[in-house]
Amino acid sequence: MSQFPSVAVLAIVMAALPAAHAQQSELAAITRATGLPRAPEQLATTIALADLSFKVDPARQWLDADARLQLQLTGSVNALVLDLDRNYSVDVVDVDGKPARWSNPEGRMTIALAKPLAAGAKVSVRIRYAGHPHAASKAPWDGGIVWAKAPTGEPWVGTAVQGEGCDLLWPCIDHPMGKPQVVVQHISVPAPLVAASNGVAEGMQEKNGWRTYQWRAKLPDTYAIALNIGPYELLQADYTSRFGNTIPLRFWYLKGNKSKAEGLFAEFAPMLDFFEETIGPYPFADEKMGVVETPYLGMEHQTINAYGNDYKKSETGYDWLLQHEFAHEWFGNQLTNVDWDDFWLHEGFGTYMQPLYLQWLRGDMEYMAALMKMRQVLMLRHPVVAGHTMTEKDVSDASRGPGNDVYYKGALMLHTLRGLIGDADFLRATRELVYGTDTPRPGNFKPRYAATRDFVAIVNRITGKDYGWFFDVYLRSVKLPALQASRSGNTLQLRWVTEGDKPFPMPVQVRVGQRVLEVPMTGGQGQVAMTGDESYTLDPHSKVLRDLPYMADYQKDMAERAKVMARKP
Repeated sequence: MSQFPSVAVLAIVMAALPAAHAQQSELAAITRATGLPRAPEQLATTIALADLSFKVDPARQWLDADARLQLQLTGSVNALVLDLDRNYSVDVVDVDGKPARWSNPEGRMTIALAKPLAAGAKVSVRIRYAGHPHAASKAPWDGGIVWAKAPTGEPWVGTAVQGEGCDLLWPCIDHPMGKPQVVVQHISVPAPLVAASNGVAEGMQEKNGWRTYQWRAKLPDTYAIALNIGPYELLQADYTSRFGNTIPLRFWYLKGNKSKAEGLFAEFAPMLDFFEETIGPYPFADEKMGVVETPYLGMEHQTINAYGNDYKKSETGYDWLLQHEFAHEWFGNQLTNVDWDDFWLHEGFGTYMQPLYLQWLRGDMEYMAALMKMRQVLMLRHPVVAGHTMTEKDVSDASRGPGNDVYYKGALMLHTLRGLIGDADFLRATRELVYGTDTPRPGNFKPRYAATRDFVAIVNRITGKDYGWFFDVYLRSVKLPALQASRSGNTLQLRWVTEGDKPFPMPVQVRVGQRVLEVPMTGGQGQVAMTGDESYTLDPHSKVLRDLPYMADYQKDMAERAKVMARKP
């Protein structure tokens, strides 16, 4: 998600965003949240096929929808349970072609069965519904549909529902582990508008002033199903991967933006090569690498990433938004967290890919400069991993969860881990996390789920050491470890201080005079012999994420100055 992907855009001008539908009804609590514990019936249900027909009328800001779901049961159930915004008007609910009784008072739709179904059963459900889909006032920070106008005057529509979930648009299992196996979309829009979406294009039919575009995708994230509608034009090419396969490149841009779009399109190939060389094969090569221009900042919609950065130039020399959202094809779409409490697996890795890309492109100076920017904005109010089920809002809302730290603390922790275990083991652990194998090849892996504990286990197995202490201090503590140094005569004494006195045997480098020494810090303590006039620098190559009192002073000063500026007329 693009909630906190770049320090440079923490202050977004929200006035330019389209307004939400003025009359929309309040969302139920279940619909406002995504990632709530699944109902027992949902735990026993897999969506084998979601065949979704959407008729989008921008003039009325209206959606007519017809969802036909093929469900497979892994356990016995007495009813079917799906998540769908209660504010839609539902006129058909059928089970295996026959009308069924249903209720949906709070956004968790319960559908009665004529008789209980056993494990292994297959069942078809049809739900036809209509209404004003929930509109987002400041997407992607809040979820919903965005009704806008392109600069040339035509309707421009986009969806972004990560924070609230798929039930804003279609009847789903609104949980990270509720992925449908296949999604087919039939998106009808007024001609001559274009509808770009997930997966593979399977044609377009035009009739009576309406165009219907058909798309097919495999195992998409629940919140990744996206409607993108506008006066789009298309740039396309084929990319020959270093793995020998061919990847379709597609960019739907607004009419009138061709020159700028061509410049951005030229960035697709080097980004692909970086990820394939560093992490592994592009996960959705048999579908496409797709990007679409949207009326909001961005979102990692699988194979159709939303791009709304207005082609801004950056000191990095590449478009950070394009690269960040593209990183999520590996960290978020190929690898999906089992619970939002493990959200750092998406955003920590996704954010670390920006400085890593800079290092790959141009070397260490720009890599370290990017990390320094991240260090300036750490919040350090809540642990990154709470250890219990969380909703997306629990995590992203900094008043009750880690917020920003999921991105930046996660990325800086990965930088520290890389320095601790070495590049080879770090990249192998990352590949195994993403693919389930260290030797991924196109066609020999599928999208997978993982939790924090899975990554810790991978690191421990590969290195042959127990690094539980490392993740415990960085992910499950609020405060960063502090390195205390005291000099007595010709000895420099070092000690790690951690929240709750947790073990932290993190080795550290110390520059003493012209020498750089490795201090093991067994038991969290170490010492260095010095001569009387030698100076020293702790961690001279900035390998370790640690408490820096001057950084806290800087953040406090900046916050106070911002308050003063806000009070000025």
